[in-house]
Amino acid sequence: MLGATGILRVYLGAAPGVGKTFRMLEEGHRRRDRGTDVVIALVECHGRSKTEALTEGLELIPRVQRSYRGTEFTEMDTDAVLARRPQVALVDELAHTNIPGGRHAKRWQDIQELLAAGINVITTVNIQHLESLNDVVQKITGVVQRETVPDEVVRRADQIELVDMTAEALRRRMAHGNIYAPEKIDAALANYFRVGNLTALRELALLWLADRVDEGLQRYRADHGLNGVWETRERVVVGLSGGPEGETLIRRAARIAARGAGRDLLAVHVIRSDGLTGADPAILATGRALVESLGGSYHSVIGDDIPTALLEFARAQSATQLVLGTGHRSWASRLLGGRDIGQTVTAASGDIDVHLVTHSSVTRPRASHGQRLPPARTQLPPRRALAAELAAWLAPPAVTAILTQLRDQLNLTSQVLLFLLVVVGVARIGGLIPALLAAVSSSLLLNYYFVPPIYTLRIDDPNNVIMMVVFVLVALAVVSVVEIALRYTRRAARASAEALTLSVLAGSVLRGQDAIPALLERARETFAMASATLLGRLERVRPDNGASDDPQQWVTLGVAGAPLSRCPAEADVTVAVGGSAVLALRGRVLPAADQRVLTAFGAHVAVALDRDRLAREAAQAKPAMAADRMRTALLAAVSHDLRAPLAAAKAAVSTLRSPGITWSAEDTAELLAAAEESLDRLARLVENLLDMSRLQTGALSLHLQPVALDEIIQIALDGLRPEADLVRWQSAPALPPVRADPALLERVVANLVANALRYSPPHSPPTLTASALADRVELRVIDRGPGVPEADWERIFAPFQRLGDRDNTTGLGLGLALSRGLVEAMGGSLNPEDTPGGGLTMVVTLPAEVIVPGEGPPETASEEIPA
Repeated sequence: MLGATGILRVYLGAAPGVGKTFRMLEEGHRRRDRGTDVVIALVECHGRSKTEALTEGLELIPRVQRSYRGTEFTEMDTDAVLARRPQVALVDELAHTNIPGGRHAKRWQDIQELLAAGINVITTVNIQHLESLNDVVQKITGVVQRETVPDEVVRRADQIELVDMTAEALRRRMAHGNIYAPEKIDAALANYFRVGNLTALRELALLWLADRVDEGLQRYRADHGLNGVWETRERVVVGLSGGPEGETLIRRAARIAARGAGRDLLAVHVIRSDGLTGADPAILATGRALVESLGGSYHSVIGDDIPTALLEFARAQSATQLVLGTGHRSWASRLLGGRDIGQTVTAASGDIDVHLVTHSSVTRPRASHGQRLPPARTQLPPRRALAAELAAWLAPPAVTAILTQLRDQLNLTSQVLLFLLVVVGVARIGGLIPALLAAVSSSLLLNYYFVPPIYTLRIDDPNNVIMMVVFVLVALAVVSVVEIALRYTRRAARASAEALTLSVLAGSVLRGQDAIPALLERARETFAMASATLLGRLERVRPDNGASDDPQQWVTLGVAGAPLSRCPAEADVTVAVGGSAVLALRGRVLPAADQRVLTAFGAHVAVALDRDRLAREAAQAKPAMAADRMRTALLAAVSHDLRAPLAAAKAAVSTLRSPGITWSAEDTAELLAAAEESLDRLARLVENLLDMSRLQTGALSLHLQPVALDEIIQIALDGLRPEADLVRWQSAPALPPVRADPALLERVVANLVANALRYSPPHSPPTLTASALADRVELRVIDRGPGVPEADWERIFAPFQRLGDRDNTTGLGLGLALSRGLVEAMGGSLNPEDTPGGGLTMVVTLPAEVIVPGEGPPETASEEIPA
């Protein structure tokens, strides 16, 4: 819900024409029939008669007129809707950009104002206009959507309903003329409305909405305290021990997940906090890469009780199936009836199905300290500390009770040794303090119950006095040795943890462009922090001016977890990264022992930042390298093409100036014509070379303006006569002007037509057609020649390339390369297509002269479909 009281309902579609506006109007009629006060605040029918018919019977709020750059436009009259105060307002096209002059730049901001006033709103939006999917849609369709709406606006809607339609059904609707005008249908079906595009957009819409539904379900379960597994979506969790069986388990889990559509695969590794056991980091890295290659995700959790940690993770993820490897049990465990991890998990799994997978490498169940460092002063786990304390208090009395029953069978030496064994056992469980307690109590019990005179603490025999003193000294020595051994074991475990952390850290840096996010997540997990933020100091700020307290002086370069730190002063721990960045951690204050590893993190982050900087510099240097290659190729290719016309012109002029020869008027005219033709050819060649050089260096001057395509084509054809007399030109009615440079566009058309004439058979001259689709205009240059294999389409646009030619007597081969460069410089595209029946079609796509934000009135958002 966006406002204080208003309810927002959104009809979401995968593409224009699926029926969002139609469904919105139908809902308006249903509510009006139930007695609800419904008005149409704004609706876009796009000339569709069935949609226009649905507006009848609903009150329509008149639009407000706005003038912009000499043109009149209409927008939703937000003030009129607020004054009317209906119960429900129908507002089409949520992502629309308003004409300058109103209170808000975007229509979704107008809708927020209506909601804040208590008016319920029903609206529509297409999946391609969601901000987070902008780059994904660009990859699918090849077009950047200029008008977007923040995802959060749609996510917070009270109701989101998907208006769904298969790609084939939508194309049939398009072919029947129910979406676009007849002259736009062919171009739309051949471009944006291809089956692949529509299917991908439909999948995006379904997945995005499924995630929103899942979020709502999780909130409902959390609000109502429902902890059981609801099998709304299959989620398969595979537990990894860090052993060689990991790949087998991952592949088995992936096969289980692949049996149904929409299943999630999650791998989890349990990290022990004491650091006394470890997994092979190389095996874990391999397993992580395998999971991610199979479309799954890798997770690590911290827990000393591995079965409990696995089940807690599985239930938190609403997992339906858990895959584990069969574990190794010692002979003592089998003898005593103990259960391994798999059996323990199965017994406590409840609604989660557990798969125990046998494998060739049955290893002992293990966990690792893989990513979190054990504390420098390791504290015993609560259960172990309790066991040590109980053993210190109960074991000596228990041994005393047993030995009193065996007083006649055992001598004093045996009794002393058994008490010493108790002290060593307590020291092994709980360390120094419980062992001292056990040693003191054991010596007192031994003296009282077994050293004559019994039942008293007095010792009469000097030998017994020596024996008791030796017992206490030996007990203390054993306790000290055990404590030292445990201390060194913990230090070794921490050193191993630090080494493993640094090795994984180095691997994260080497993984590539995602190194910084991976490093931040690794730092957060390693030090058990709430968040890790990489802050960059603004260049105008000096490090010593106290800017660490001002969030305005810092920019966030990356963050893992929440909440983020806006400046170093908000963090609990900071470490410098290079000379202008800081790694800020929030959650707790780190002990001094962890600072060394944190400094290593900072050094690795600095390396990652330097690498990113170098990558950007290398990307910036690529155009210069390409220009160098272009100049090299140019010098290698122009030797003949520049020399030939110069030689022909010079020969003609020299012949005319030859002394002693008198030429007739006819011969003179012929020689002058030959010289003129050669010089014209040379001028065109030099002009192409200069323009190609300007394109490569980015120095080409453009004079973009509204251009009538008909006029440009006529001028280009006039320049190619008499060869172009047979070229057919078919223009769509009411073709909008294109935004282009007239001179450059003329050269593009001339180059393409000349190329088509060169390869067209005499009886099938080239054909030119033009059509408009929303904000784009397409010009097709169609020839019926031999065509070009699709594998060679990109090669024909390479400079100095004439596909299939063995000589360079007909030119440098710059025509298509230059044409594509000029079209792209004007904001368009040039792409080849197969001509039905044989031949090649060159498609020039240019922006239509429409007014966009910053230049003029915006287009209709939800119907903005580029060709």
